[in-house]
Amino acid sequence: MPNIQAVKDYLLGLQDRICAALEQEDGVGKFREDAWERQEGGRSRQPAAREIGTSVYGSGGARVLAEGAVFEQAGVNFSHVRGTELPASASARRPELAGRAFEALGVSVVVHPRNPYVPTSHCNVRFFTAEKAGAEPVWWFGGGFDLTPYYGFADDCVHWHRTARTACEPFGADYHPRFKKWCDEYFFLTHRNEPRGVGGLFFDDLSERGFDHCFGFARSVGDHYLAGYLPIVKKRKATPYGDRERDFQLYRRGRYVEFNLVYDRGTLFGLQSGGRAESILMSLPPLVKWRYNWRPEPGTAEAELLEVFLKPRDWV
Repeated sequence: MPNIQAVKDYLLGLQDRICAALEQEDGVGKFREDAWERQEGGRSRQPAAREIGTSVYGSGGARVLAEGAVFEQAGVNFSHVRGTELPASASARRPELAGRAFEALGVSVVVHPRNPYVPTSHCNVRFFTAEKAGAEPVWWFGGGFDLTPYYGFADDCVHWHRTARTACEPFGADYHPRFKKWCDEYFFLTHRNEPRGVGGLFFDDLSERGFDHCFGFARSVGDHYLAGYLPIVKKRKATPYGDRERDFQLYRRGRYVEFNLVYDRGTLFGLQSGGRAESILMSLPPLVKWRYNWRPEPGTAEAELLEVFLKPRDWV
């Protein structure tokens, strides 16, 4: 049987470790935490929590670092919720689970750097159970991490994907190619016909080979996120930049917003289940631009991002 308390303990520890490491790297910014609790029946002890429905209850902690020296905004959220019926975003791939009661735990991380030469990063580890009277509970893990650069550097991409491969190696020879491919396919803006970034790992509905195996893999993914991201931050955070680079960063952030609001399962799950809007939407960048039908000049670093780096490839 799944050990939900062990999952919760790990996720809370992961949240603490990531926040401490990001604060240390930033040197100035500090995380603010908003703890929230929604009681069964929809009442919330957090006044800022928007009451959308009464089917979900639980608790969590939203931690946000804003206006740091290195990170313009970083969010590291934990939530543990229960509900009477799985939202459509959680049962779309497994329609046989629609209508079941559920329990969900997760940590979600989104980091938007200040310097355009430092990529945005995202990490998520989550656990679900779905139950119905007279049937065995169904459980699974999901998550991964991915990188969204504004200016491409091959050595950064190689390091990121090697770290992802290392996270997968103890668990199965097929895990890295399988979950890398899934990441490339998942973080794709169909309406733009372009990837969101350079990928990483994405997995969902993972229950094969038992709870201990899957929990071990989920922990490995969570534990390798900082190892993949912080060396890139250290290398790029002092790179000089000007208005041109900043303008392109804000333009590309628009793609991030589009993906999260249109396609992202975590965002849709939170909104459809009546979650706390401030926590769900902390993934969005603080500043962003849209420009009608804009194209970068040929031969520029901005064009290279689109033509070279935002093409799925085997970096390792």
